[in-house]
Amino acid sequence: MNVRIIIASVLFAMPYVGSAQEALSSFQNPLNVAFGDPYVIYDDATDRYYMYGTGGGAKHGFAVYSSADLSDWKNEGQVYDAGNENGWSDSTAAWGGAYWAPEVYAHKGKFYMFYSAQWKDNPGKELENFRIGVAVADKPTGPFIDLYNHPIFDPGYPIIDANVYFGEDGRVYLYYSRCCYKHPVKSEVAEWAKHKGWFDEIEESWVYGVELKPDFSGVIGEPVLLLRPPVRMDDAQAEWESRSVTGREVNRRWTEGSFAFKHGDTYYMMYSANHFAGEHYAVGYATAQHPLGPYTKAANNPVLEKNTAKGGDVTGTGHNSVVFLPDGRMLCVYHGRTKKTGDERMVFIDEMEIDEHGVLTVLGPTTR
Repeated sequence: MNVRIIIASVLFAMPYVGSAQEALSSFQNPLNVAFGDPYVIYDDATDRYYMYGTGGGAKHGFAVYSSADLSDWKNEGQVYDAGNENGWSDSTAAWGGAYWAPEVYAHKGKFYMFYSAQWKDNPGKELENFRIGVAVADKPTGPFIDLYNHPIFDPGYPIIDANVYFGEDGRVYLYYSRCCYKHPVKSEVAEWAKHKGWFDEIEESWVYGVELKPDFSGVIGEPVLLLRPPVRMDDAQAEWESRSVTGREVNRRWTEGSFAFKHGDTYYMMYSANHFAGEHYAVGYATAQHPLGPYTKAANNPVLEKNTAKGGDVTGTGHNSVVFLPDGRMLCVYHGRTKKTGDERMVFIDEMEIDEHGVLTVLGPTTR
């Protein structure tokens, strides 16, 4: 397939590489990496890619895989352990401490891992007490040690899925998802589901953004609401972002897994909607003229979803990151499932393009 890729202008630490230009012709989806929420960086010093994610055999922490070509991946073992000297999480809490969605950034000679986990400060004994922390290492393979013995900040509700944007003006922004937990929201979709007798209420997760302090010790100002599920059923985004409800999977609507970058003069924010463990998990995007919005959702959403209606067998596609190559190609890295892999989340990589009108398209999911 011949596609025209426009070079992205990316202002934060992302993998620009030259040694893997022919990688796309040599690998096949899904990759042999059982990760959820995959995130890939490139390290100049070692001339290798490093992939972090949820799971991968790590216990109470995170593992990393490395590759020279995006095709053959080596398990480098566990690189973060919650039991480190500054550990602030509770490994005995639900979901084994919920060590989820790590993202690693090269910054000022160090590597910083932002992640979410269950906070041990939990006087209310909340089932979902997630917060976001940051750990630091001298190399991509760790060991990563928590920078502080506490989360970055406490907004008063559970949060997951950290994503960080380093602006050209030196400012740093943190994006995260407020969890659905104990967050019922009124909407026409909620009223419709209640009228059907399916769910009494619908909980929602929303994406927020906030400026980070330069030393990552806290935030500057108040978080800004950036993305949420549609309120009205005639909203063009309502159908695809509500499928977990309309499919009677669960009484929740998600907006999570955000990934922000700049292309030209426009800020793009990719995000995932629906139940991460269901077939309807899918990716959309929104655009803005400032890192903290306001963001407008794209008319061509979703840009990545299951392909079973087209004869494929890929479902549950979501929580993506993007790798930017120096020749202008953009690679969308995400997790998904097939009939063969069952419920296990596997990593996929497909090409992505942005045309002259600013329309983003993911050329997947593929299993070629």
